[in-house]
Amino acid sequence: MTHPSEQTTRLSPGARKAVVAGTVGTLIEWYDYALYGAAAGLVINRLFFPDLVPAAGVLAAFATFAVGFFIRPLGGVIISHIGDRVGRKPAMIMSVALMGGATVLMGLLPSAQTLGVLAPLLLILLRLVQGFGAGAELAGAITLIAEYAPQRRRALYTAIPNAATAGGSAFATLAFLAVAGLPDDLLLSWGWRIPFLISAVLFVTALYIRNRMDETPEYVAAMESAERRRQRERLPLGELFRGSRREVVLGFLSISGHNAWAYLLNTFALSYLTTTMGMPRTEALIPVITAAFAGMICCPFIGLAADRFGHRRIFILGAAFAIVWVVPLFLGLSSGSVIIATVVMAIAFGLGFGAMAGAQGAFLVNLFPVRYRYSGVAVARESNGVLIAGPTPFIASALVLVGGGSPWLVCGYVAVCCAATIVAVLALGRTNPHPVTEHDHDR
Repeated sequence: MTHPSEQTTRLSPGARKAVVAGTVGTLIEWYDYALYGAAAGLVINRLFFPDLVPAAGVLAAFATFAVGFFIRPLGGVIISHIGDRVGRKPAMIMSVALMGGATVLMGLLPSAQTLGVLAPLLLILLRLVQGFGAGAELAGAITLIAEYAPQRRRALYTAIPNAATAGGSAFATLAFLAVAGLPDDLLLSWGWRIPFLISAVLFVTALYIRNRMDETPEYVAAMESAERRRQRERLPLGELFRGSRREVVLGFLSISGHNAWAYLLNTFALSYLTTTMGMPRTEALIPVITAAFAGMICCPFIGLAADRFGHRRIFILGAAFAIVWVVPLFLGLSSGSVIIATVVMAIAFGLGFGAMAGAQGAFLVNLFPVRYRYSGVAVARESNGVLIAGPTPFIASALVLVGGGSPWLVCGYVAVCCAATIVAVLALGRTNPHPVTEHDHDR
């Protein structure tokens, strides 16, 4: 049986709704995460770790940033289990509710000056809640959209929520740019809270949109098939590791370069420009914002190229580009020029991030069958996030300190992560084992 989506590149009304629902939630997730990343480099260290010297305060702030990633695999496993057993819709509503609620509460959190040691402890708790909810967000968005998207445009449409990650970073940085010009006393008293509280509007909007979306036809058909074969009672996670252990491991490794590159650019770069290079924070935000918008714009176009030239090929090219560009990137960031920093950052985000993010969604969803696809994508992505994505700003900051202010150890770290991506993608072979239309063969 030929799936209808293979006969056209047009989106059905349900598919358009899925793209909007998935993209809006992902935009909010990365707004929330990038918001904390921007705050970590500018104000979190002074608000919640005031007794530490600046460099140590930044490390402590980035350590709390990483904490959110440590809980993400658990959130990914539990929420994606709901997504595979109960439905994509309730899982994605739960995900965005936890993320958005935690972010708004961060904006209301008293500082250490008011609460003492309780303040950073509450901050860590909210980061854990935020990370738990985020654990299945992008995996869910990619899975949802892939199961609606036409076969020949799968990379294009799954690139849209990945582009939203860059868009969320850009909007978060813009929000901080709007308040960064305030005098220090106003910024540290109430100004920093505004970007966090704005998240409430985005959060309610995403809940409304996701509540109105439908289950994917492929998921419904796969569950009906599983009922007929009496397999639905099995745990998706157990099936995942029995049937796709190799794909989980290599899928995990394949995300390494993307995560290191993305969090170097959208989180660590701002701290490097302000703390290491001494650039004023309002100037330092300009290259970060411009680069994020460049990534958001380029990602879908490169996704379209991945549909034409191959997901693996574009994924590998993106990782190879990051290896080559990381040295020019830091030369530009170290130049002291806002213009040069903006150019090297925009190229890094537009081409390196754009290629890896543009091909990644279609590449990952094809690794797993429908009945445990959500779990497979979530476990591969979020377990990598614990080791690479969350710790990258902390690791990069520590490597700069070890290098006496030199960024070259950071360049080596990025190169190793991107090399892991290239090896993993090559190891998975020319043909992915589980096309998204796999469930049709069960009927």
